[in-house]
Amino acid sequence: MKRRSLLAGAGALAAAPLIDVPAAHAGQTPSKGRTMVGAEVLAADDWQALAGQKVGVISNPTGILPDLSHIVDTMHASGKVNIVAVFGPEHGFRGTAQAGGSEQDHIDPRTGIMVYDAYGANADKLVSLYTKSGVETVVFDIQDVGARFYTYIWTMYEAMIAAVRTGARFVVLDRPNPVGGYARGPMLKPGYTSGVGKEEIIQQHGMTVGELARLFNAEYLPLDANGARLTDLQVIPVKNWKRDELYDDTGLTWVMPSPNMPTPDTALLYPGMCLFEATNFSEGRGTTRPFELIGAPYIDYKWAEALQAKNIPGVDFREAYFTPFISKNANVLCGGVQVQITDPHKVEAITAATHMIVEARRLYPGFAWRAENPPGRWIDLLTGSDRFRTMLEAGATAEEIVAAWKSETDAWTARRAKYLLYKGAHR
Repeated sequence: MKRRSLLAGAGALAAAPLIDVPAAHAGQTPSKGRTMVGAEVLAADDWQALAGQKVGVISNPTGILPDLSHIVDTMHASGKVNIVAVFGPEHGFRGTAQAGGSEQDHIDPRTGIMVYDAYGANADKLVSLYTKSGVETVVFDIQDVGARFYTYIWTMYEAMIAAVRTGARFVVLDRPNPVGGYARGPMLKPGYTSGVGKEEIIQQHGMTVGELARLFNAEYLPLDANGARLTDLQVIPVKNWKRDELYDDTGLTWVMPSPNMPTPDTALLYPGMCLFEATNFSEGRGTTRPFELIGAPYIDYKWAEALQAKNIPGVDFREAYFTPFISKNANVLCGGVQVQITDPHKVEAITAATHMIVEARRLYPGFAWRAENPPGRWIDLLTGSDRFRTMLEAGATAEEIVAAWKSETDAWTARRAKYLLYKGAHR
């Protein structure tokens, strides 16, 4: 697929009509009441939006209702929804696979429904699966964590392209962004698209999946689906949620979206701490605190001391030692830090991680990018360009690196505004 600049044609696309949620739902911001995710709203209406359709569901273990039942199980048991296929993303529909893994095609033993492996599937493969299963309406219900490189939003995007090509309806059952509505970090640049960033959005986008679906449909589908958009996109919004609320503010039950995302605190740190995947550090996979415990065999107390002295808002750094049992540095004692959240509403994970990487490189000659060819390619893909890497290697301070993307964050915040469904934080 030929890639293009983010701003190319943006003015014309922004003016294009958008298939929207009903006016009664758009921008709903009740000040009181229990937070209700889109799946619960649809279930309360007895699944009427799906009546008379052959439905395919893209979901994982997070697609639950308040009683912790899965939407697929509940839809199937109700007899009101004709589910002809389920599509499993990374980690699988029932969540049995580790990072970078998936469940193979199989028949779900609980419901007898065919489950297709959709991890890494492009639109061409999904078109064949929709056609094979006879899907007329595609339902997407997955809890995202708000980072560009968390792959579920790109599964949704490819599924949307496939829906355009097959004429299928697309229904998003929305859920809160667990890290809130603030946009932070650098923009993905042309030439740096990959499976962890297929379109040019910023690192911490500050949008729900429903809002992203609206943006994708207006601005990117016409470029990737032969000029077409979804003719029937429906977002079932969250009720009683505002953009400045974090997941712990909602009262909702947290279900791990992936094996290394055990708590809402993990999600708060992930948009920054995931950058350590590009280094020879352990990012805490294979411990009880992934993306909170960060370190390497050559790290000592000096790193924690240097970081704590910086007084980075929202976090403290505790000297820590741990032994991961999987992934990098498996079964090797690592020194490092535990990133302790002191004020969830002040956490800026990307800024914190930038300080951590700058100090690690300054203090330890053993700091290196993870082994790959060309060296540093993974940090380029995660941050969206080679700027982070080249500035770091040239000796830039953390403050200089963070300042380099401020204009991109500001531009994204303004540009996304027309697609937002919830009031609250707009910066």
